[in-house]
Amino acid sequence: MTVSVVPSPEELPHLWQRPAYATLLDVLQRLRQEPRIWGLKESREEILKAQAASMAEAAFNRQEIISFLSSIIKSGLPWLDNDEQREDIWEEASRRLAERCGRTAMGEIIRRWPFRDENIGDFDLAIREPPLTGDSLGLKTWGSSYVLAQLLPQFLAGPLAHLFVGDEPLDALELGSGTGLLGIAAACLWKANVALTDLPNIVPNLSHNAQLNRATVEAHGGKVEAAALTWGSDDYGEDSHPRFGQGNRYKLIIVADPLYDDNHPELLSSAIDAQLSLESDARLLVMVPQRDETTKGLTKSLRFKLEQARSPLTLIEDAMAAGEDDWGEGETDEAERVGFWWGIYRRENPS
Repeated sequence: MTVSVVPSPEELPHLWQRPAYATLLDVLQRLRQEPRIWGLKESREEILKAQAASMAEAAFNRQEIISFLSSIIKSGLPWLDNDEQREDIWEEASRRLAERCGRTAMGEIIRRWPFRDENIGDFDLAIREPPLTGDSLGLKTWGSSYVLAQLLPQFLAGPLAHLFVGDEPLDALELGSGTGLLGIAAACLWKANVALTDLPNIVPNLSHNAQLNRATVEAHGGKVEAAALTWGSDDYGEDSHPRFGQGNRYKLIIVADPLYDDNHPELLSSAIDAQLSLESDARLLVMVPQRDETTKGLTKSLRFKLEQARSPLTLIEDAMAAGEDDWGEGETDEAERVGFWWGIYRRENPS
């Protein structure tokens, strides 16, 4: 975790002083606010540095920084050498201002998510998040993906161990992959072939992230591919990739934070029923944040739908995991402590 030194009040230049391009650029870059990563086990030294940086900005007065950034955006910067320099400064100031207005105001970002595993070594995954527009929730990396991804090694050594015997890599399916963090991590930590899936409009960014991390995945013995899969759709031409028309071919399905609407439990349950293998060793691993009464109700509905599926599923193990989430609608999208329910299912009457 890198923490920049927040400029002191004396270091913020006055525009009437006609500060040089290099001076303005340096100050603006030091005002950068990086998107946080949830659940990262930071050292005490790193935490104290982050706290000091946060306190420094608060003491300096957030409103003064916003005023400084706004003045740059409104200024014509006539003393700079050329239009290219002016565009650079305006763009940096606009980014810094957007970073202080919450995730929905920010442009494209790339977050690096660290993984520490004593068996395969440490690695980072780079995940691109385009600007959030409308209902494109799949363009944001939700906290549950990182929480569940960090639990994958314990599932490999425990309740899912039977799926990873032999020399052949497991073919796994992730539903509602979003930006792909969970599925890409699974490919690395499990040395598995993971199919990342989501709605057609989400797949281009999903494919980008798969390619962005392909070298890391392959170095760890895994493989990732991205394809469209629309829940509840029988159209495997336009809405979903033809490969999913075969049905019941995956012995392991993973899914995190999939429920945002009342119809999602039924749609997700139908997709799971259509894609999960009918064999006795097939498993479903699902995680749903328990943010509020609404998400708790959606979780209850999903569990009921899974038990009432055409080929019913039985919950064989579940627990709660602690983590952080920034689902909130506030201006700063501050993370909150959330309980994450996870469950592992098998077919009730396997073939």
